[in-house]
Amino acid sequence: MVIEKSKSRRTRGDAILGFFGIFKESYKIIISWRKIFTQVTLTLILPLTFVFLAHLKISNSLFQDIEHTEHQKQYTRPGTKRYSNVSDTLSSEWITFIFFEVAYIAVFLILSLLSTAAVVYTIASVYTGHELTFKKVMSVVPKVWKKLIVTLLCIFVAFFVYNFLAILFMFISIFLVPYPFGTIFVYVFLIIYIIGSVYMTVCWQLASVVSVLESSYGFQAMTKSKNLIKGNKIVAFSVSILLSLSFFVIKFVFDLIVVHGSSLDAWKRVGFGALCSILLLFGFLFGLVVHTVLYLVCKSYHHENIDKGDLSNHLESYLGEYEPLGGKDIQLEHYQV
Repeated sequence: MVIEKSKSRRTRGDAILGFFGIFKESYKIIISWRKIFTQVTLTLILPLTFVFLAHLKISNSLFQDIEHTEHQKQYTRPGTKRYSNVSDTLSSEWITFIFFEVAYIAVFLILSLLSTAAVVYTIASVYTGHELTFKKVMSVVPKVWKKLIVTLLCIFVAFFVYNFLAILFMFISIFLVPYPFGTIFVYVFLIIYIIGSVYMTVCWQLASVVSVLESSYGFQAMTKSKNLIKGNKIVAFSVSILLSLSFFVIKFVFDLIVVHGSSLDAWKRVGFGALCSILLLFGFLFGLVVHTVLYLVCKSYHHENIDKGDLSNHLESYLGEYEPLGGKDIQLEHYQV
């Protein structure tokens, strides 16, 4: 395992664990500890996958009902009893749709945070040689989850402010800056906005790992993750973009064939649905492991020590108060990325 290489190897030069090395190491970790990861996957990530894909199908069906009712309303004379009934039906459908979306977001975020806590804690336990059982992982997860909620709320605030400023700048560029300079500003700003969004997403993902393995959480974890990325931005961006692109492709295929492919044979839709479910299931697990490995690589890049004994104590301390990571004996290798 790459995070357990010997000191003698470090004295001969830096080990290389770049973009492909991170993915390769993540795959090795999953295979080496496939029993515990299978249990975590079936308990938390499988429901997460089901909720995600079911949402695509159900929300599309609910929205189609809304569109159909709105179409009926347009061709119904106002003031009639039928118009009143159609309006009531439309209001009821919108309320159902909104409640469904809110419930989906809540359930998805809860399962996502629980999955993050379980996977990160499992990898940390593997690294320290900590006694690891599925029952112990599940007993610790709710305690780690509380810190992840705070970090998530802080991320939402950061994204809200970021998008508010972006919309404000777009408004100024479109309506107050003369043509063609306004148009040029818009295109340049869109490129900057996308880069900034990717950067904040990477910080979010690493901040979640920081919240589990360190005392920092919330805005403090975000600041910590921002500092960890320094010097590794290209690799971190590439990892995030590739994982996001993979999820987008799976979602696109499922949306196109399963959700909107009513003209296709049933067996094709079922087959592609099953394939997308399996790919997304592994994608969720693999993504969480990759981000944890990326965190360890960033730590070693900045020569930040992680003492196995201290970390082991911190993992145990989830039964009480969590303490900060320290380091005096063992340092992760400095990976040139």
